[in-house]
Amino acid sequence: MSGTQGGAGAARSRTKWWIVAAITAVPALLLAGFVAMVAVWVVSDDELSRSGPEKVPCADALRFGGAALPDGAQAVGTCEVQGFQDIHYSGAFRIPRADVRDWLTSTYPEAGAPETQFCAGSDVDLCLDVDLAGHEPPVDAHAVRVDVEYEDGGTALVRFAAFTL
Repeated sequence: MSGTQGGAGAARSRTKWWIVAAITAVPALLLAGFVAMVAVWVVSDDELSRSGPEKVPCADALRFGGAALPDGAQAVGTCEVQGFQDIHYSGAFRIPRADVRDWLTSTYPEAGAPETQFCAGSDVDLCLDVDLAGHEPPVDAHAVRVDVEYEDGGTALVRFAAFTL
């Protein structure tokens, strides 16, 4: 009889062992799945942040910042958008030098006069920083930066950047 009891005791021990193993395996598998999800998120987030700028129509870039391409403007290169959480549109165009101030004041009347002394860069002759918090009509961008470089022949190169913060 003792042989029969020993066999039943061994079966009971093995059954308890599998229950303990199953209870231990479930949290371990959940932890492994969580670690795998975090790794996928980090890799995909890194790929998005490293993606380069995309080309967009210049009308879209200016519209994002509450502006429109002035009459007679000639786009320089392509306009671009880049971002993931913060969005940054940029572009450049040429217009007659005489039209620059009128375009700036009609586009951003609440911004005040463009600066001539405190512009970044040695080639910048005129600049304007605009906070678009109260802009009417409301626009997607939070701020705009316009840098103007006067060129030969009565033209001006306007570099436009609109972005969220």
